[in-house]
Amino acid sequence: MKVSQTAIPDVLIIEPRVFGDARGFFYESFNQQAFDDATGSHYTFVQDNHSRSSKGVLRGLHYQDEQPQGKLVRVACGAVFDVAVDIRKSSPTFGKWVGVELSEENNRQLWVPPGFAHGFVVLSETADFLYKTTDYYAPAHERCIVWNDPDIGIVWPLSQYGIASPKLSAKDIQGKSLNKAKAD
Repeated sequence: MKVSQTAIPDVLIIEPRVFGDARGFFYESFNQQAFDDATGSHYTFVQDNHSRSSKGVLRGLHYQDEQPQGKLVRVACGAVFDVAVDIRKSSPTFGKWVGVELSEENNRQLWVPPGFAHGFVVLSETADFLYKTTDYYAPAHERCIVWNDPDIGIVWPLSQYGIASPKLSAKDIQGKSLNKAKAD
């Protein structure tokens, strides 16, 4: 596995070794020891999630103010632009974001530690998005930062993929600004 730091050192790009031939491919999508070595810490994953979305769907920026979740995310089919925003108020990178394209072609995974808001937009016709979490989904503690908060300034690659405006859930339309986010 190859591990690369992003502009926010705690957020990591993980690229598994893929073994392929004329029959198809194989790769180990998760190995606890390799993950622990790569992150320099130990997290236990308690939940696996799978979502399917169509082109232009933007989900996020989600976080839980209590029971914060770390997420190990990947795309099994299609492509997304995946974003992590540091909402740890005591962090030197508070309010900063990183974005990475994750696709079935590049097999990349993104480690988004607890203390980050997370979101993605679908770039392909559809995308199957899979993620492991370090804590359980807690609807009472779920929060959302608006996807286009000018204080964060995420550069979503919408027009490059023919997306005039993202498709948002009612919950995501109601997202708050970063300065109203509840975090440490």
